[in-house]
Amino acid sequence: MNLLDIKSPADIKGMSIDELGKLCGDIRHALLEKLSRHGGHIGPNLGMVEMSVAMHYVFDLPTDKIVYDVSHQSYVHKMLTGRMEAFVNPDEYNKVTGFTNPKESPTDIFTIGHTSTGVSLAGGLVKARNLIGGKENIIAVVGDGSLSGGEAFEGLDYAATLNGNFIIVVNDNDMSIAENHGGLYRNLKELRDTDGESPCNFFKAMGLDYRYVAYGNDIRTLVEAFGSVKDIDHPIVLHIATQKGKGYAPAEADKERFHFGGPFDLASGAPMSINKAPDYGTLTAEYLLNMMKNDSTVVAITAGTPGVIGFTPERRLQAGEQFVDVGIAEQEAVALASGIAKGGGKPFFGVVSSFLQRAYDQLSQDMSINGTSAVIGIFYGTILGMNDVTHLGWFDIALVSNIPGIVYLAPTCM
Repeated sequence: MNLLDIKSPADIKGMSIDELGKLCGDIRHALLEKLSRHGGHIGPNLGMVEMSVAMHYVFDLPTDKIVYDVSHQSYVHKMLTGRMEAFVNPDEYNKVTGFTNPKESPTDIFTIGHTSTGVSLAGGLVKARNLIGGKENIIAVVGDGSLSGGEAFEGLDYAATLNGNFIIVVNDNDMSIAENHGGLYRNLKELRDTDGESPCNFFKAMGLDYRYVAYGNDIRTLVEAFGSVKDIDHPIVLHIATQKGKGYAPAEADKERFHFGGPFDLASGAPMSINKAPDYGTLTAEYLLNMMKNDSTVVAITAGTPGVIGFTPERRLQAGEQFVDVGIAEQEAVALASGIAKGGGKPFFGVVSSFLQRAYDQLSQDMSINGTSAVIGIFYGTILGMNDVTHLGWFDIALVSNIPGIVYLAPTCM
């Protein structure tokens, strides 16, 4: 089948497993062609090809509903739901956003671009369905990196109390943007290492049913797994091990760099353009590392985005215990910084502007009211922002400068 012949998930329903496998190969090739020319989230989508095809084969969209946490891994979903042209025709590349968007398709349930919200949003759909008396499948797809965010925990906690069908797919590729940090990920590794049989199981401890799928890039395995939980009558976690960057050797080898990026040479994986001038992240990291050499109380903190503040893997090793990655948990980062300052340390928290929104209460309650001294470096903020409504970065000054006791300094020119 020509990819452009696929207008909706119904067009793949009659395929054999072998045909689905070939379709996955064709989709991965089209993805790489677009991403190498246009840029975008590379590794997350390459790892999701088989899972996305299997979900759209087994479930019945738009009656059944899929909520993608963060949703930067929804490219294949878009390809299978009427937007294939935007992935195979270079003239159409800009016709879709990089995240789910209900204005593009009724199969995109929410506009989502921030992390750890998917289980909560899908849980709301489950509750509404139950009140109305519906029978459709509700699926939340959450990457393991997103599980470090507090709302993901809250969503799972509430999910266990719901009645009826609720399928929570944990896409476990052993990565966030960079490597995972936190005790939760030790348990995910233990579950992977024991084929899901370890008696120490975070999800079961939350009161959720649980199944493990070891071969998350095998289309036959995935079709069987999703078929086995379709129309299930209670909440369940389907823990699926996948490979970030699957099918493209440079992305498999350097998962952090290929999480997101601009255009690259498809043959080698090398970036198409290299800016040799130091950026603000690099300047920040070099400045902090120099301070760390002379002051053991200086601590650089990131919430899952070390590259934003220039802390490459090499610089993270150089900083040692003076570098902290709390995972995708800005609330934890701000409160931790306040505690470090109260204890006599000198914390620096570097964060993307729009992500700091998650920590407003901690800025006010845990830092400002307590008068603790910390430096927060805000990146991609104010007029710079990014190119999607979920990542605008326009609200940082209005957000932060209203909190008493915080001094916000921003340049007036570039």
